[in-house]
Order: sequence, then structure tokens, then C-alpha cells
Amino acid sequence: MALVAPAPLSRPTPVDVRLRDAVLACIGRFGLAKTTVDDIAREAGCSRATLYRYFDGKPEVVQSALVAEHTRVTAVLIQEGRAARTFADAVVAVVVTAARELRGHDALQFLLTHEPEAILGHLAFGPGDRVLVAAGDAIAPAFDRWLAPEPAARAGEWLARVVRSYVLMPHPPIDFTDARAARPFLEHLVLPGLATAALHESRTP
Repeated sequence: MALVAPAPLSRPTPVDVRLRDAVLACIGRFGLAKTTVDDIAREAGCSRATLYRYFDGKPEVVQSALVAEHTRVTAVLIQEGRAARTFADAVVAVVVTAARELRGHDALQFLLTHEPEAILGHLAFGPGDRVLVAAGDAIAPAFDRWLAPEPAARAGEWLARVVRSYVLMPHPPIDFTDARAARPFLEHLVLPGLATAALHESRTP
């Protein structure tokens, strides 16, 4: 992004939105551990007192920003999937868009590089499985032209696992941000497993 390009502070936006944008900008610049309430307030163009009128402190601002980002990215992925002409196109669009969003996300990339302990625990083992299941459920509507709700959620979860592996690789062999590079891999190794669940291919000309 950069996944999240914080809105210019001159644009009139609610203070809580500015604070969410600010915490992501600060994490992308300083990291989570070193970002302070003062940093967030300064980036948002407000005082500490104003921040505390909206949030209880730094952890709550961070949590609010995570929820907002999840909502934003999910909406983008669903839009890309639903705009595709075929199920294969939808799978490629969702994976490529997700890869671009996450690879370009300054805050996420800073944490993966400098503070992996802050994020990897949420992406592995039991917690990681729960995150991926939730991600699958969230992006399932991207495939609702071709799949019933349950297989759409399973497809979403599987694609989330593919994208997670890609994002966590320091030097991935395939550039999923490039649709031309991603499509052959997805068509040969991912789509065959998903296609059996497809109810129908779009007939949109």
C-alpha cells in the first residue's frame, strides 16, 4: 500500500480516522514498540488530550486501525473478485490484489522486518489458523458468482494461506504482485483444487 497512504491532514476527516491513519504511518516509520501516544497525536495533528477523548491509549488506537484496515482491504478484494469475468480471473485478481496491498503496506513490512515477534505469533499455529479462517469468511463474497457460501469461504481461506506464505517469504520465487507471473502458478497449482467446488462459470460476455 504503500498499502495505507494516510490521508493528508488538510483534508477534513473525523479525528478518529486521522488517528488511525497516524498510528499506521508511525508504525511504518518507527515501528510498534517505539511509537508513542505523542507521536500518534503529532502525526494526526491533534493533542494527547484529543487522542484520549477517542481512545483509551495506544493499544486501542492500534486495534482500531487494524480493524479499519481489515475492513478496507476486504472490501477491495471483494470488489476485484466480483468484477472478474471468470472464476479463474477472480482468483488471480484476489491473490494479486492482496499481495500488492500487503507487500506495499509500510506498517506491516516494518514489523515483518524489524519486529517480527509482534506479528508472527498471530500468523502461526492455532492463532494463525483462526486468522486464516476468518479471512476466508471475509473474502468469500468475492466468489459468490461461482461458489456457494461454504465452498467460497474454503476457497477464501486457501487463498489466504497462499498469500500468507508469499508475504512471509523474504525472497519469494514468484512475484504475486505481477498478474502475468502469478497466473501460471495459480492456474496449475491452486485453481484445480478450487475448481471442483465451483458451481458454475460466469457466462458474462
